[in-house]
Amino acid sequence: MRKISIQQIKPGNKLAKPVLQENGNVLLGAGVELNERFIERLRSLGIDMLFVEDEFTEDLEPPEAIREATRQKAVNAIYQTTANLKDQTFMRGRTVAPEMGRTLKQVFGEIMNDVIVRDDVMVNLTNIHVTDAYLYQHAVNVAILSGIIGIAKGFNRQQLEELGIGALLFDIGMTKVPVELINKDGPLTPAEKALVERHTTEGFDILRKQHDISLLSAHCALQHHERFDGSGYPRGLKQDEIHLYAQIVGIADVYDALTSPRPHRKRHTPSEAIEFLFASGSTYFDYELVKLFCKHISVYPVATTVLLNTGQIAVVSANNSLAVHRPTVRIVEEADGSRPSSVYEIDLKNEVSILIVKEL
Repeated sequence: MRKISIQQIKPGNKLAKPVLQENGNVLLGAGVELNERFIERLRSLGIDMLFVEDEFTEDLEPPEAIREATRQKAVNAIYQTTANLKDQTFMRGRTVAPEMGRTLKQVFGEIMNDVIVRDDVMVNLTNIHVTDAYLYQHAVNVAILSGIIGIAKGFNRQQLEELGIGALLFDIGMTKVPVELINKDGPLTPAEKALVERHTTEGFDILRKQHDISLLSAHCALQHHERFDGSGYPRGLKQDEIHLYAQIVGIADVYDALTSPRPHRKRHTPSEAIEFLFASGSTYFDYELVKLFCKHISVYPVATTVLLNTGQIAVVSANNSLAVHRPTVRIVEEADGSRPSSVYEIDLKNEVSILIVKEL
């Protein structure tokens, strides 16, 4: 399979990976042949990239961070939790959301079980979902990324659970933000920005009232927009004043947000997001934590379509953990536009004159 922009999709292309709805269920399954109506519908739903079948890359399977069934269960749990909270009443200062912590602790445990059995430590986030699913898929991605960093930091089981619950629910305060502001196509007014920024304190207020959720987990909601130099919100905390869990969640949040399409902008590539994180080290984030985070991210995920400086189009077929910017690529189109007569690959680690110009 290969991942390509929806602008390059043509009628007759077959999906190699499913497109997901907001509750985690499948909208279009793998193997579906796309026609003009399907393509236009996907565009209208905010889909900008798809995985499609291709004869030159039929054996390529991007390593999943977690199993599809685990992701679907996790997304559905976040979706149901969020839906319930929107309808909840408050009784004696406590939100009526029984066993929220226990449910999501089980969900995060399954995520970690999938992560731990992986052969490699470099993450590919390959899910394709409609725009309305962003908050739910984003929460799961942030939990995956945070959990991997927690493991790398040597956290014990209790610490991982606290971090994981906090990561799954860090944006729960967005349930109090009008949906038109979340999906606004354009800059927010100062009043709108202030309203959106309240999601940190709103989220903390929701989580601190749950009997089965740690106060440290709740601080992920409160502090994930704090920044290392004190320029964040809601309290302008600096450096170690920001809890480590919230620092980890904050980095994972920014990375996944940058690499996801949003109503007001196109998605950034993983390499662009990593460049941003390194540039923000010791300003927005602890530089050592950024280095640890980026060590576990695939700069060019397997199945990504790229343009080389030779004019050739290729698909990433393997990553190299010792040279993350220099993957092995499989040529699918020569510089003159012709298809190769047979499959061949180039290990960019050994071909120093050949460079990736951009992702397609």
